[in-house]
Order: sequence, then structure tokens, then C-alpha cells
Amino acid sequence: MRIAVLGGGNGAYAAAADLAEQGHEVRLWRRDAAALAPVSDTQSIRLKDARGLREVKLALATADIGAAMRGAQLLLIPAPAMAQVDIARAMTPHAEDGQVVFLPPGTFGSVVMAQELRKSGCRAQVSFAETGTLPYLARKHGPAEVAITIRAKRLPTGVFPARDAEHALDVVRQAYPCIEPIEDALSGALMNAGPIIHPPLILMNAGPLEHFERWDIHNEGTQPSIRRVTDALDDERIALRETLGYRPYHFPLRDHYTTDKWMYGDAHDRLTESGDWREHIDLQTHRYLREDIACGLAFLVSVGRWAGQSMPVASGLLAIASAVVGEDLYGDCPRSLEALGLAALDCAGMRQMLEQGLA
Repeated sequence: MRIAVLGGGNGAYAAAADLAEQGHEVRLWRRDAAALAPVSDTQSIRLKDARGLREVKLALATADIGAAMRGAQLLLIPAPAMAQVDIARAMTPHAEDGQVVFLPPGTFGSVVMAQELRKSGCRAQVSFAETGTLPYLARKHGPAEVAITIRAKRLPTGVFPARDAEHALDVVRQAYPCIEPIEDALSGALMNAGPIIHPPLILMNAGPLEHFERWDIHNEGTQPSIRRVTDALDDERIALRETLGYRPYHFPLRDHYTTDKWMYGDAHDRLTESGDWREHIDLQTHRYLREDIACGLAFLVSVGRWAGQSMPVASGLLAIASAVVGEDLYGDCPRSLEALGLAALDCAGMRQMLEQGLA
């Protein structure tokens, strides 16, 4: 299958190398041509995993998004939520009927990007799918090298509009056979693990993160008190899913720590053993705050408000994060239902929009 991977982060490099090695025709696009040069010069990425280190050839590595997208069946965008609108704008002249955009994870990016494509004048019939996490626990080890610690075992995936689910899931499944169909894009957004696991880990480790040059929030930073807050936050997410009528299995985050049922299977020990997550985290700028709190957690709180459900832990963590960065992370959030113009919909209107797409 011809796949365009759009992005330049850990997940994009991991996906490009992994899918190319599986035999797909992979074209990697990154906006920053200079940063991409170590890959585009050789048209390859060095991939490291349990099998060792090897060079994986790509069909194309380019800073020309049109060249990357042309004829691709799947547009894979493992980029931060904050980049989705800009990527949608760049996609607009090049999108083709029948293409499927896969956002792992999405943070309701399915609807956000559909709105932006429409606003930018795109008339191509494009479907979106989003899931709860990246298909990889991965970190770059150099400008052209990526290490994959573990691959996802289960990816609960919703489609927007849901009426396109059969086509979209058939396309995504060719790249990721482990996807599991769920109801729609909002269900997919409410599977997003980032806004559950990362807010307690960085806010309750704020002292060590600011004191030490490098700190592993998943190792010594994961203590029983923090786990209890994470579980309470996740209980709010699951209760919200149930209020909205979404079916289990809800992928409770506690399973990530205690069973092999979660999206990565038995990932936590392998994650901490790798040492790749002993890193410097700037609380003002890091993706865990700007994506998982300012976008993801604020989105979660907004859905709770829309549904009339109390979210005290989520709201409290969002308020603390706002104090940490000195910003109103809810009022300024571009990802809330209010900011997206969807808060006035009733439940029936929301279901219709999720099923049929934008009016």
C-alpha cells in the first residue's frame, strides 16, 4: 500500500521505518527540509528494536507534501495535536477522494482537521480515523535513527464520519491489523491515553522536573500517590464514556501497569528499562503540557461540561497547570467544544454530526 507519513517526530520516524520494512511504499514528509536532510540524503532511516539496528529504505523522504501525498491511500499523521491545523492547511491542495487520514492519537483531530480542510476550500472526500495512542513507544536516537521499544497490540479506532467506517478501517487495517473498531471519532478521542497518564506525572513531579536535568516520570516519578490520582482521572474519563453510551472495553489505564490487556500489552516495565524516557521536560513548552493538557485535558473537561458530568480531578489538574504556565488553559483552548462551535449541539445533533460529517 502507498502510505504518506506526515510529520517529523518520534512517531513519524518510527512509523515510516516500520511500515517500509513491512513492504509498504512509504513516503515521509517533513516541513523542515534541513532537519529532514539526514534522512532525505540517504532516503532511509536507521531502525533499532529488539532485532538490532538496520537501515530501512523509504520510497521517498521529502519536504514537498504534494509529492508525499500523491496517490497515497493512507495519510498517517503521528504529529502533536497542535500541528494538525497547519498540516490540514498544507494538505488542502493535494487531498484526493478516498484517502484516509489516520491520527494516532487524535485528540478529536478528526473533526478539527475536517473543519480546517473545509475552511481552506478542500472538496476532496477524505475520511478520518483516530485512536488512543501512538502505535509505537519510540524515541529518536539521532537525526536519522529511531528506536522502537514496543509496538501496540490493540488500537481502538473511531472514524469520522462514522458512515465511512468500513472503507476507512479497511485501509488503516492494511498498515495496522491490530486496530479494533469503536463507535465514532468522539469515542476514539475519549480513548486518548496522553491526557490521562501525563498530567499527573508532570504536574506531581514538577519539583524534580525543574530541579534535575533529566528525570524519568515513568520510573521513579511513578509513585503510589500519583497512580491513585491517575486512576481517579481515568475513572472520570470512563464514566464520561458510559454517560455518552459508549461500550466497554474502555481500556482503563490501570491495565497498562498491571496486565497485558492494554494497548501496548505488557509495556510499562519495558518502557522504564529502556532508559529512553529519562529526559528533560520543560513544563512551559513540552508536548505533555501543550498537547496532553492544553489540548487533550481541556478537551476532556469541555466534553464533561457539555454532557453535564462533573470532572473534579480533570478540572483541578487543568487549573493547576494553568497556574504553572500562567495561562488560562481552558479559556484559551482551541480544542474545546466551545472553540470548535459544537457546544450548542444536543446529543442527537452531536450523534448526527459524528455519523454523517460536517453539514
